[in-house]
Amino acid sequence: MSSEEDTEAEGPRGERIAKFLARAGVASRRDAEKLIAEGLVRLGGKLVTSPATFVAAGDAITVNGKPVANPERTRLFRYHKPTGFVTTHRDPEGRPTVFANLPQGLPRLVSVGRLDLTSEGLLLLTNDGALARKLELPANGWLRRYRVRVHGKVEERALAALARGVSVDGVAYGPIEAGLDARMGTNAWLTVALREGKNREVRKVMAHLGLVVTRLIRTAYGPFQLGSLPRGAAEEVNAKVLREQLGLDAPKRGREAAAEPEAPEAAEARPQRPPRARHAGPQTPRRGKG
Repeated sequence: MSSEEDTEAEGPRGERIAKFLARAGVASRRDAEKLIAEGLVRLGGKLVTSPATFVAAGDAITVNGKPVANPERTRLFRYHKPTGFVTTHRDPEGRPTVFANLPQGLPRLVSVGRLDLTSEGLLLLTNDGALARKLELPANGWLRRYRVRVHGKVEERALAALARGVSVDGVAYGPIEAGLDARMGTNAWLTVALREGKNREVRKVMAHLGLVVTRLIRTAYGPFQLGSLPRGAAEEVNAKVLREQLGLDAPKRGREAAAEPEAPEAAEARPQRPPRARHAGPQTPRRGKG
């Protein structure tokens, strides 16, 4: 959707219903369009057939028969995803999902990108589907940082060559920063940083180098860090950080209006190679089991 369409959507006629549903946390804008195509969305009791339908203040909207509340203020959470959960609201295979195992008391949320079943670490969650889509875009240039345990013979020269990008099975991957942190027999810990985040990119690239990924921990997504957040815990990013890092006009709450130190979950994004996050994961790599 073009920026011109977005501008029009916020004019006197209101906003497009797909964007409204995304902001309300029902689904991403793309998934909201699928809900409309499946005939699950009604506006004022009438079936919505186009994602370009406009929503005005006070309009009654339902999705699959359930009323949709007006969008709340934009909220963003850091979540420490454990292994064994898929990043989806419903899994056709019946596997445990991230959203069914979140801490109690959270609003309906969507994820910023995904972590697969056996991956762990930082996953950003938001109640604003439009924001989720925005933060996923490679155009942001945000580094995704990982701690990666691999099995096999690590060639540091091959890791360095990834900085020029690599093609695997016909898929071109952009520059990847990868460095060796520790060796433990035939196992090793690496720090890997990339900006695109294509599907299973780290695993596929490591396999291309003859390495098997046995553990994958995301430690940072742009300026947001996993830090010491406990496994399975979620922590809200405060309004001050949303304003400073994302330019969102999030309202101040309580004492946030007063001067406060920089929040630990956000650090200044830097284009240069990130430092090695030796203690960002739940296990100290040098003592990890092979």
